[in-house]
Amino acid sequence: MYKKSQYWTVLAGLLILSLLLTACGGAAKQEDTIKIGAALCLTGIQGPLDAPALKGAQVAVDEINKKGGVLGKKLELINLDGKSDPVTVGNVTVQLIAEGAKAIIAPSDFDFGGPASREAQKAGMVGISPAASSPMYGSKALGDKQFTMSMWNTTMGAAAAQYANEQGWKVAYVVTDDFIQYTKDLGEYFTKAWEDLGGTIMYQEKYTQGAADFSAQLARMKALPQQPDFYYISSYMPDLGLIIRTMREAGIAVPIMGGDSYDDPALFQAIGPQYGNDIVFATHTWVSTDTSSQMAEFLKAYQAKFNAPPEAMWAATGWDVVHILAGAMEKAGSTDGAAMAKAMEENKWDLLTGQLTWETGDKGHETHKQAAMVKLVNGKPEFIGWLMPAKQPAP
Repeated sequence: MYKKSQYWTVLAGLLILSLLLTACGGAAKQEDTIKIGAALCLTGIQGPLDAPALKGAQVAVDEINKKGGVLGKKLELINLDGKSDPVTVGNVTVQLIAEGAKAIIAPSDFDFGGPASREAQKAGMVGISPAASSPMYGSKALGDKQFTMSMWNTTMGAAAAQYANEQGWKVAYVVTDDFIQYTKDLGEYFTKAWEDLGGTIMYQEKYTQGAADFSAQLARMKALPQQPDFYYISSYMPDLGLIIRTMREAGIAVPIMGGDSYDDPALFQAIGPQYGNDIVFATHTWVSTDTSSQMAEFLKAYQAKFNAPPEAMWAATGWDVVHILAGAMEKAGSTDGAAMAKAMEENKWDLLTGQLTWETGDKGHETHKQAAMVKLVNGKPEFIGWLMPAKQPAP
């Protein structure tokens, strides 16, 4: 028979063995998944872009896992709300990295997404924004493993300029919201591209998001001896809707142009069928089953998961960004940040948002990508076509 001391020794050993087996089992379970961390903003001013992107990303993870996952493992997507606050975005990214994320999806804007990419860079991993379009979103400002999937504002602004030139328009009036880097960049690069094409800028107007008062700017517009051929307004919701309604209610009926911030159902609703005409913008894609076979697959999978179609174009950017990260892991044969970044630089990516290639890190990870041109007719978006501007200003 065992003595009491022997009994307790054996029991303690069994308990330790049990704990070790449990720990090993937990570790094995963890190793069966690859975590992708996201700091997308579900609340605040960035929410209309990031919340749909998160849904698209969730659909992509499901579909990739159904096909066997990545590197023999399942993907796991974890999002912590960045709350449209740069400090919060940085903090939740640190938390995601601590929880084992192997790559980071950052918000779709330089001001809000930059903190996520900076933390990813510190951790030696890839960070990528689905749709941040400032040329500052790249390797020169954020580090050699940081990317945006969006065309830069050099392309977005030039696409609008080329479209306007093709309409025979000669004179533009530019309104630039000084809200964030995106709105400032876009107004600047449109202006450069338009002047490079021989166009004239009648006046460059400033606006500050949140002012909710466009009366001073409107007074200058109404006092013009002759209206321009079109207005280019680089702004953001919710004030973008206010600006357009204010102009239209005042009888200014000439065309209005802008960038991807116009691709927002809240804008379509704000201006409605009465004022939602002669508005053209450059954006990332056209969400329709006839866009591509991949888009049809996405829409079917999205409908199956959420029992509804995507509420906004931004859902497609979420699908794309997950497929890029998964593809980079497969091509690199690992989740190593440097290897993934190299794979991203060296390959052409066929996406819902068009074909994409990146320049190498020493060239800023500049994106090469077409713009999708869309117009509003009675408040509803209609696809014009894809446009790659023949000439773009230098970033």
